[in-house]
Amino acid sequence: MRLMPRMMAVVAVVLCLVPSLSRAADQPERPGLADNANLSGRKKIVFISGRPSHGFAQHEQYAGCMLLAKALNENVPEVAAEVYKWKWPDDPHAFDGAAAIVIFCDGGPGHIAIPHMKQLSELMDKGVGLGCIHYAVELPKDQTGQDFIHWIGGYFEPNWSINPEWSAKFTTFPKNPVANGVRPFSTHDEWYYHMRFRPDMQGVTPILSAVPPDVVHGSDAAHNGTPELHKEHGVSQHLVWVATRENDGRGFGCTGAHFHFNWASDNFRKTILNAIVWIAHADVPADGVKSKTPTPDELLANLDPKKQPANFSKEKLQKQIEQLNATAWDSKNRE
Repeated sequence: MRLMPRMMAVVAVVLCLVPSLSRAADQPERPGLADNANLSGRKKIVFISGRPSHGFAQHEQYAGCMLLAKALNENVPEVAAEVYKWKWPDDPHAFDGAAAIVIFCDGGPGHIAIPHMKQLSELMDKGVGLGCIHYAVELPKDQTGQDFIHWIGGYFEPNWSINPEWSAKFTTFPKNPVANGVRPFSTHDEWYYHMRFRPDMQGVTPILSAVPPDVVHGSDAAHNGTPELHKEHGVSQHLVWVATRENDGRGFGCTGAHFHFNWASDNFRKTILNAIVWIAHADVPADGVKSKTPTPDELLANLDPKKQPANFSKEKLQKQIEQLNATAWDSKNRE
């Protein structure tokens, strides 16, 4: 019995040193917001991140959500973003009052949303916004895929769409709030394309489009498009888009972000931050959502437990960050 106070003191010290242990199991994180921040009047944005997959700095779904949520919380007083790590929230009230949901997870038959389609459908019926990043845009070719076409305007359809790595160059942008402040840029990514969109692109507005190389290959047969697609050359493909629904709900899809360090591209990051604010029915600033360029340490924060390559260094990463933001293109080239 005399050991109990000492044991309790040790537990208290551990909880102080590891704050995440003291949080309720299903309590979200709110990066960039103080614990006592006043959330009254802010539009709630819920990020859902999938479990670890792929190699170092690839499919960093939790770290990507944390980076985007922090940028929103620090720069957009109108919203409050929170992140659920590696899982769909167990709390049935997690989405209460949500203005938008952003999903960044592995897709296909194992998509994190599939077991929760009834709950998600009810939220969509209420006009809640929905955004999907990278693999999260891939759904099975069944009713699930059709639901996501309705909710976000398009999806990656197996045996139709393609997932090659290539360098996309973005030079023109539509007159749309999601393109506010976005300037020409380029990133090398696994930019999926030949997406399955709504018929005649009804209610869908492309935001980032680019022409892929003439010769590309997907990762396997189900992700290699169609024979007809491989005969097309010089056709612009839509890689980020937004969509509206009849109940004034909004959605977006982004096929890039396979490589985590691409979030250091100020213009890519701004595009997605703008899209998140827009689907939440908040005002996108005239020059877009501004956020500071992440440092190497900030990009490395919250990464999933994966082994770093032997040749990795922060110095190389800093050079990559600088290259992502170096452009000589005409920033006035807008549609």
